Amino acid sequence: MERRRIVPIRIADNLPARRTLEAEAVIVMSETEAARQDIRPMRIALLNLMPDKITTETQIARLLGATPLQVELELVRISDHVSKNTSAGHISSFYRPWEEVRDEKYDGLIVTGAPVETIPFEEVAYWDELRRIFDWSQTNVHRTLTVCWGAMAALHHFHGIEKHELPTKAAGVFRHLNRAPASPWMRGLPDVFDVPVSRWSEVRREDLPEGHGLAVLAESPETGLCLIDDPAQNMLHMFNHLEYDTLTLAGEYARDEGGYLPRNYFPGDDPAALPVNSWRGHGHLLFGNWINEVYQTTAFDLADIGK
Repeated sequence: MERRRIVPIRIADNLPARRTLEAEAVIVMSETEAARQDIRPMRIALLNLMPDKITTETQIARLLGATPLQVELELVRISDHVSKNTSAGHISSFYRPWEEVRDEKYDGLIVTGAPVETIPFEEVAYWDELRRIFDWSQTNVHRTLTVCWGAMAALHHFHGIEKHELPTKAAGVFRHLNRAPASPWMRGLPDVFDVPVSRWSEVRREDLPEGHGLAVLAESPETGLCLIDDPAQNMLHMFNHLEYDTLTLAGEYARDEGGYLPRNYFPGDDPAALPVNSWRGHGHLLFGNWINEVYQTTAFDLADIGK
């Protein structure tokens, strides 16, 4: 009897990320193959606020595609915001505006960072819609993962926590302490692990309000908070970038014309030297834990999410 092959991630057949993932031996499912399988995939929405959307799509899809679960990745954008760094053709082909999906249900939502860290939340052009998306996540999404500025924005919206602008950019690869090894989100992560950091602002531990159920899962003595569990909102907040590729920080350094040197990143602090990726496994563990927890706890019927 022929054994049917279950493959984990479903993305659009002609999405640029597909070629990259297939070259890395990440098993990618075509839309046609997915339609033939008699199982319900995990439905994950990616609200991509990053300027280089194709790179971020690839990074997130790589980590979700490494799990043994079938994942259907839906790319979502702010409805009225025009991206300046990604072609209009790519956006119109692969992204759905949030207003178009607001009546739908998702097992998971990932909200990325955005290059607006030094702007007050209320002055960000799409802040009002993002607030509506956060509120919508409480009824139409089972669990949400927020990243970098997206994490700061969610904590500000739900808990009134302010961000603090840094005097210089926190950039590089920093050792982090695992503060909750028994947490399902931290399963398998070592007591100390490397994480890429790239941000101009921070949320401080002393600003976390008591009685809100917020739990610090990981932090660095040098760069502060990294991971916060927010069970009241069914959210996991990550201020740093375990999804980054080996050369992402190098690309940012070149883009910013060398205004800073990422710490603990270039061998010998030589920007011409090839960095060594010491966080790849940690990223796979965290995202694998997240998608597994979503799978274990979500409703069997999508329609029951939020009830």
